[in-house]
Amino acid sequence: MPDRAPLDATTARWLPWVVAIAFFMQSLDGTILNTALPAMARDLAENPLRMQGVVIAYMLTVALLIPASGWIADRFGTRRVFFSAILLFSIGSLLCALSSSLNMLVGARVIQGLGGSLMLPVGRLVVLRAYPRSELVRIMGFITIPGLLGPLIGPTMGGWMVQFLTWHWIFLINLPVGLVGCYAVWKFIPDLRGSERTRFDSLGFVLFGAAMLLITIAMEGLGELQLPHLRVMLLLFAGLACLAAYWLRAGHIDNPLFSPSLFKTRTFAVGILGNLFARLGSGALPFLVPLLLQVALGYSPSEAGMSMLPLAGAAMFAKSIARPLIERLGYRIVLTGNTLALGVMLAALGLVTEHTPYPLLLVMLAIAGAINSLQFTAMNTVTLIDLDDKAASSGNSLLSVVAQLSLSLGVACAGALLGGFTAAIGNDGVETVLGAFQLTFLTVGIMAMLAAAIFLQLSPQDGRRARAVQEQHIEH
Repeated sequence: MPDRAPLDATTARWLPWVVAIAFFMQSLDGTILNTALPAMARDLAENPLRMQGVVIAYMLTVALLIPASGWIADRFGTRRVFFSAILLFSIGSLLCALSSSLNMLVGARVIQGLGGSLMLPVGRLVVLRAYPRSELVRIMGFITIPGLLGPLIGPTMGGWMVQFLTWHWIFLINLPVGLVGCYAVWKFIPDLRGSERTRFDSLGFVLFGAAMLLITIAMEGLGELQLPHLRVMLLLFAGLACLAAYWLRAGHIDNPLFSPSLFKTRTFAVGILGNLFARLGSGALPFLVPLLLQVALGYSPSEAGMSMLPLAGAAMFAKSIARPLIERLGYRIVLTGNTLALGVMLAALGLVTEHTPYPLLLVMLAIAGAINSLQFTAMNTVTLIDLDDKAASSGNSLLSVVAQLSLSLGVACAGALLGGFTAAIGNDGVETVLGAFQLTFLTVGIMAMLAAAIFLQLSPQDGRRARAVQEQHIEH
């Protein structure tokens, strides 16, 4: 079957709406949960400062399966895979709502992640194969709008649901949307497959996935899992060994999962490493802020959710000014300066106390949201901007994996730091839970600032020959 088949008028009209539903489901789920974590912890008799596993389980599952998404779609067809993705996501949502323990909830989030890992990449693949290139900018712009609305309404909706209903509804809300999505997929999504069958690098997939899993568990071992340091070191060493084995193998085989030759493009190498380290700080922001507001400052879930609105609104605004700002100043100045600003704002949130004026807090969150959004846009664009068409697909896939992995590592790091500082209350100058949060924000801010050294390796001219079409496609 050819890569692109003619679409009938009905399918051409409704297909973008179907993909947009999937984008909205995943985007909403990624932001609605954070505000509900303290209430979920109380109901499950857990410490709210040790709930990061619920977030990490989903992110890590998504990161693990993204590399296989294209091959799976080619092997089984886009309609069947997209339908299965929405169905799995919906079943995972139901199991999350039925969970009676933290372990059950984490397991259900893994099932959700199995579906989520396929929804976005396969949705983009359907659009790429179904529409001519001249239509892509318009179609991609349309289907990404719901993805931007998720972070805007998610925290507020989650806060209100938790306060006036129960936390179970943040998952149950996915079921009617998923039911509509499954019907629409079967009716409107064409069954497209790639024209060429390539052999999947299964051993590389296992090595790369094992490396991500072991390193993340090692980070979790310092926090929520509270593993002995010897076991953490062994897990970390095993993860790094798997990663080294993967890259050594990938350098001398045909069609590796991710080719090391991608890193011969300097902007890609800088962008990937910058994404990895900068997101360790920025990924902790949506996890830490709702906990700070509710656990340390005593906000209600609805108040905490409403307080996140300026952060999400400013993030959407920043996307509109990112392109002209980058064109005027260049990637090197924007990314270096913005990374330092991100670190400063994260550290500044550590100065928040119960006496901080509420309007000032909202302004701080808005500034942090705008800086964070600009960071994502600039990092992702510079990563892909100089790749040729042949390398763009593999490079985009690796970028998606690194983005998800670094976000999960950011939450794991934040959880480990928060757990460590909380355990030190009464010692080492930590007097209260608020003091533990303040030290965590300060440390995470310093970690984020260190990534500026990576972006300094860009030259002032890097990315100047970018095409506008490329910049408009890149999402975080």
